[in-house]
Amino acid sequence: MLIAQRQIGGHFPLNITPYTDSNRSSLAERYRLEDSQVRELFGSHPAEGRAWENRATYLDETAGGRADLPRVAEAVRAYHRKLPSSAETEISLEKLEREGALVVVGGQQAGLFGGALLIYYKALSVIQAAREAERRLSRPVVPVFWIAGEDHDFEEANHVNVQSPGGEVRRVRIERPDGPRLAVSRTPLSAEQWSSALQELAAQLPDTEFKPQVLDRLQSHVADAPSLSLAFARLLADWFGKQGLLLLDADDPNLRALEGPMFRELILRSDELEASLKDGEGQVLSQGFRLQAETAPGSANLFLHHEQGRLLLHKDDGRFVDRRGVVSHSREEMLELTAHRPDLLSTNALTRPLMQDYLLPVLATVLGPAEIAYWAILGPAFREFGMEMPIVLPRQSYTYIEPAVASLLDKYSLTVRQAIEDWETLRAEWLGKQDEWNLEEQFRQVKEQFQALYEPVMKTVSGLQPGLAQLASGNRDRILEQIAYLESRSADAIAKRHESSLRQWDRIRQSLSPLAKPQERVYGTVHFWNRYGPGWLSLWHDVPFEAVGGHRLVGGWQKFN
Repeated sequence: MLIAQRQIGGHFPLNITPYTDSNRSSLAERYRLEDSQVRELFGSHPAEGRAWENRATYLDETAGGRADLPRVAEAVRAYHRKLPSSAETEISLEKLEREGALVVVGGQQAGLFGGALLIYYKALSVIQAAREAERRLSRPVVPVFWIAGEDHDFEEANHVNVQSPGGEVRRVRIERPDGPRLAVSRTPLSAEQWSSALQELAAQLPDTEFKPQVLDRLQSHVADAPSLSLAFARLLADWFGKQGLLLLDADDPNLRALEGPMFRELILRSDELEASLKDGEGQVLSQGFRLQAETAPGSANLFLHHEQGRLLLHKDDGRFVDRRGVVSHSREEMLELTAHRPDLLSTNALTRPLMQDYLLPVLATVLGPAEIAYWAILGPAFREFGMEMPIVLPRQSYTYIEPAVASLLDKYSLTVRQAIEDWETLRAEWLGKQDEWNLEEQFRQVKEQFQALYEPVMKTVSGLQPGLAQLASGNRDRILEQIAYLESRSADAIAKRHESSLRQWDRIRQSLSPLAKPQERVYGTVHFWNRYGPGWLSLWHDVPFEAVGGHRLVGGWQKFN
């Protein structure tokens, strides 16, 4: 499909091509393709005729069972005072305060300097889905990005990958301070740490006309940022503020203050929650899928924030304890926390969706493939708490075809699929065709002829003296090794003659499938922001929205100002 896209200074054609997932049997892909059995695990599907209207009606009828939305909006507004502001963000805040407001939500743990491209695409998906739902329902639908600042796995959030001037993938990271493993939003970072990370990023990014502006913008967002989560939120507000995206941090104490009633239910009905999750696991297993993550027997599916870290709670003889024996609370003590210190409590990956649905009128949620796989077990848990699962929207997924890479694909007559899935084989085949001397065949014949001539000699000398058989065999192997060594050095010499072309093959691989992984999971958005400028970021907002997701190849853009 060829779509004309607006670009400062003119129009450039944008090529968008579906890319069929080779793993069509995965749970997420079967859901996307509307498999009826998988669909039952979720209760609805975005392609259903009245799924959106039915979900909106349900939310209207159950508003009294959720947190007070004006107070939620007040907490979100307070959080946004720490972030770059825009008129569009203010409009979204006002929408959220209105009676009957709905939200489309998606979330992710924070990422250093914006993290991987997939985070950018997820925020984009949330915005586009909210826009489409608002058009469809003719009522306010607000895009909300939920930052999982309560997570304590700092190593998942503390890095970003870029491509160095030499074309290698380089990881820039910020180290966790010594001490207990606190939630990311509670892990303090110093100005010196931020300065060091920015210097490392500056050293690894290629020099471009956009680099000074990129570094200045990042500096403005990390200045006086006490945590990785806040710096991340500031950057997302910069990128998406004009699209009206609202941001919240799951560890925001103002939000936690509103979550006490739901924490209370999660504690009172902890055994029922555990049973419902096992029920959900059974349903997924019965369809022949593996579990994305198996629940642990006796898990409370909650964490407790403590001076010694974020502690995972388990149930032991009526008490809520951690594995290290740091804390032990009775159910009554836990209920006291829900009333007076909900900020000490924290959800896990399986209870966060329930808390999200309690806190917000969630029309739809945007999920990646792994998230869809673990949400598949949550249907019984939602029903246990008198809820219905929101519409699950697969995240928009892309591979960006850089203009220079598109030219190289043409030069070597490669499709993108070939370059991603068969690169090593095709590169070897191409290099083999450059062997104008037919050395591979010559060496094959030499080895065959040598062995044919040597075999009778081996038999003869073996009959002369028993010890000579082993000597002859070893001698043969050493000669073959020397022939193979010469063959290898000859291949290296041919490769050396075509070094420039092989670097181009490597350029294709490093762009489309770095580290043999999807582009969107490796490179940070900052890599392309630095290379192509802010216009590259803004043009994504006009890529057509696909409610059922699916991977797409996007190319055709030139230079942006």
